[in-house]
Amino acid sequence: MSSSHEHKSWGTPPWHIDFTPAERPLPRAADFAVIGAGFTGLAAAAWLRLLAPEKSVVALDSGRIGAGASGRTGGMVLAETAAGDLPGLGDVLGGLQDILKKLDVDCDLSLPGAWEIARSDRAEKSDNAHALRGRSPIEWQDSGKLHVVGVVPGGTLNPGKQVSGLARAAVRCGAIIAEHCAVQRIRWSNPPQIEFARGHLEAGKILFATNALSLNLSGLRGPAQPKITLAARTAPIQPKQIEAIGLAARKPFYTVDFPYLWGRLCADNSIVWGAGLVDAPESGDLEEVDVGSGHAARMFASFEKRVHGLHPALAGARFTHRWGGPIAFRKDFQPVFSRHPRSRNATVLGIFAGHGVALSVYLGVWAAEAMLGRRNLPEWGRVGSK
Repeated sequence: MSSSHEHKSWGTPPWHIDFTPAERPLPRAADFAVIGAGFTGLAAAAWLRLLAPEKSVVALDSGRIGAGASGRTGGMVLAETAAGDLPGLGDVLGGLQDILKKLDVDCDLSLPGAWEIARSDRAEKSDNAHALRGRSPIEWQDSGKLHVVGVVPGGTLNPGKQVSGLARAAVRCGAIIAEHCAVQRIRWSNPPQIEFARGHLEAGKILFATNALSLNLSGLRGPAQPKITLAARTAPIQPKQIEAIGLAARKPFYTVDFPYLWGRLCADNSIVWGAGLVDAPESGDLEEVDVGSGHAARMFASFEKRVHGLHPALAGARFTHRWGGPIAFRKDFQPVFSRHPRSRNATVLGIFAGHGVALSVYLGVWAAEAMLGRRNLPEWGRVGSK
């Protein structure tokens, strides 16, 4: 089984990617080039070939498939965006289910809903939250008494299986996936020329499906704020402990007040917990961050102490994995879904602000349809293009 996680200074997530695309010679030219082979890029590459099998598609990644944000997420599936519902967005969760079914991707998707938890009933809930019926199953101590204040659509999936399944689908549909093929620069000629160490690729159209590591390349260094998000997983716990802490319904959860906390049960009854963001260094290069030392290590120690204190049943929980992953925000928390500032032949998609597990696949398919001229880009995703 192959691991997807090459950024050793960011720790090791529990997810595994069990697919490696075969090495193939890169063509000199392609109808479509996708830069980034995570959830967004793989979904777009597969969908482009599914809808237009006569067109050539090449997906390029600087490392392994899923080595960025996609393989380092906690796997919590949420509807809408971090800014809520947006005009014309549509049904993200329903769309995700349809896409995964069409591409024959099994990623342990489960949609029982998600809990919004808080220390006060006056905490601001999401617009799509519904009141909890009956007594809160969660009663934790964490700077006050944490309890469920609302239920929103959502659930969980296995990120490693989603990356693997989408990559298999892309290859099965006829796309070429080139790993360890870092793009060095792009000549904005007509058509654009993508340059990398092995040579160059002439692309009719380009999709930047990259993450917080590639803001200069995608033209998003100004609008986006890159950070590292932290998560940890405990060893599996007993069913009676799961019942005691109120997670028997297997719904993921996140706070709508501060201090922030989120988490979810995994299939083996381990629990993933997340809290805390590490700022980018002055250079802006997130790859310089080491989550095993300095400020990040102290954040983990404090965070694990918080988890142990939430409930007596968690006091002895043993942590087996600690990791970080790249995340990016813009001020209005809306995703970027726009023409590249340098060319109308290039589209930039990303900055999901923690809502990327479902949204990235859903919008990746939308991007594919837009590149084929079958759909328009949304007004809310624009950051300034020509």
